[in-house]
Amino acid sequence: MGNNVDSHTVLYSVIGDPIRHSKSPIMMNRAFRECGINGIYTAFHITADRLGDFVAGVRAMGIRGVNVTIPHKLDIMPLLDEIHESAQAIGAVNTIVNDGGRLTGYNTDGIGYVRSLKEEARSDLSGARVLIVGAGGATRGILYALAREGVASVTISNRTVARAQELADAFGGQGPSIRAIGQDELQAACADSDIIINTTSIGMYPNVDATPLDCSWLRPGTIASDLIYNPLTTRFLEEAKAQGCLIHGGLGMFIYQGAYAFEYWTGQPAPAAAMRETVLSALQS
Repeated sequence: MGNNVDSHTVLYSVIGDPIRHSKSPIMMNRAFRECGINGIYTAFHITADRLGDFVAGVRAMGIRGVNVTIPHKLDIMPLLDEIHESAQAIGAVNTIVNDGGRLTGYNTDGIGYVRSLKEEARSDLSGARVLIVGAGGATRGILYALAREGVASVTISNRTVARAQELADAFGGQGPSIRAIGQDELQAACADSDIIINTTSIGMYPNVDATPLDCSWLRPGTIASDLIYNPLTTRFLEEAKAQGCLIHGGLGMFIYQGAYAFEYWTGQPAPAAAMRETVLSALQS
């Protein structure tokens, strides 16, 4: 049963380039139905040269909420009226709230990830030694959220150490000790870590046989976590599980970054279980 559209229906959307693969519309429309909200959520394919036009359209049409995905998370920032401290610290916006024409940018990626990690893998992250593989945009959000959880240390490994060092410098002094390493030190870092997080796209569909590191380096009992949710269980996670690790996939992060956006827009708790069920069945069909 679809959402009933009338002249009071409020519009929400996700933008990106590309966007047609996005599972956000089925997830968010299910959430609106579940909560009896008269809203409809669509996907708009917006190219970089049209971003300013789109933001003007959001104001003109009164689009209440927007999710922003690759490649617009940085470029959209100067076009908004206000940037919440979460997005400021991360340097990227993935959620926009429109209050009567005033647009505020938030970032729900990192907090969505940590909420999922705590629910599915380890409820208390304090004192954890964390290794993050990759130093892209997703890593910034996760660093921001982990710093608020009392983790003991974070090591960032990246092919280009300078990029990892840049993040370590940007988030240093926020609580945990943060250091950057190259791939030559990755094996030793695996042995010293309680939680290992792949933030790269290595292993994502269609390149499902690739893995970000050699899982024989992992200690049994370590939490292996992957941001990828297609496939639901990456080769990295399969191999880590065979090694005696506890595994955590990327679906929860996707669900919860959307759940936080829903809560910012509506002021209601998001129906996370229904959202997960909808995305799962779409991924499996």
